[in-house]
Amino acid sequence: MHTTDNYEPKRLLAADPELAARLAARRAEIDAGAPIAATTRAGLMMGGAVLATAALASDVFAQGGGLPAIVVEVLNFALTLEHLEAEFYVRGLGTAGLIPADMRPSFDQIRKHEVAHVAFLQGVLGSRATPKPSFDYTAGGGSGTGPFADVFRNAQTFAAVAQAFEDTGVRAYKGQAANLMGHNDVLRAALRIHSVEARHAAQVRRMRGQKGWITQSEPGNLPAAAAGTYKGESNRFQFILAQPDSNSQAQTEAFDETLTKGQVLEIVRPFIAGGM
Repeated sequence: MHTTDNYEPKRLLAADPELAARLAARRAEIDAGAPIAATTRAGLMMGGAVLATAALASDVFAQGGGLPAIVVEVLNFALTLEHLEAEFYVRGLGTAGLIPADMRPSFDQIRKHEVAHVAFLQGVLGSRATPKPSFDYTAGGGSGTGPFADVFRNAQTFAAVAQAFEDTGVRAYKGQAANLMGHNDVLRAALRIHSVEARHAAQVRRMRGQKGWITQSEPGNLPAAAAGTYKGESNRFQFILAQPDSNSQAQTEAFDETLTKGQVLEIVRPFIAGGM
């Protein structure tokens, strides 16, 4: 059985003293007998550090009037992507003989992170969290006969799909950051997850013999079915960085481009049984 026992949720908030202080203050109130939301109580009773931290965060946000509709929409969008990744790694690691021994520790650590991200987002959203959809990791839209039909039989296919998921996730979080402006606690937490997803992407790419970053719009030795993951990555203009006469390769490698929600859905829809 996979667990998240070795995941430390404090890392998610370590660089965010303000939110950490708010959570600590709320915990002190709870210890002193202050009213406690049902989600918080459930998280603490379950004894899971990730769930408890998420439940406390949800209670803190609720004290401020709850989450606005745009924030709920963004977090549920992120939750669907995290479900997609978490179940993928759980199933892959649970398939005997699929993942080579040298790759297994990295994929197992990534699994722990993705499961923790799901727990965190569910805890913050509470009853407003959307249910997990059914997935078809062959990218067949539910048919089970998509272009990655051997994803749980072939380690190379599994790693290729992992790279597509991680690179997409990085760009998806970046694309939604603007929608969280003004909701700083949620934005900071989302950026923490974004940074972890970026490290996942770099590690998976390296395990596949690729560079740890994306060059131009090159698909990184992925099948054509995953090419949409890299649309727009050849952009060379980043706010103040606009030097068309300098090294274009270095410029495209230095920044991950955003993906809109629509672009992300176009990429991941074949992996959702019944679409979305």
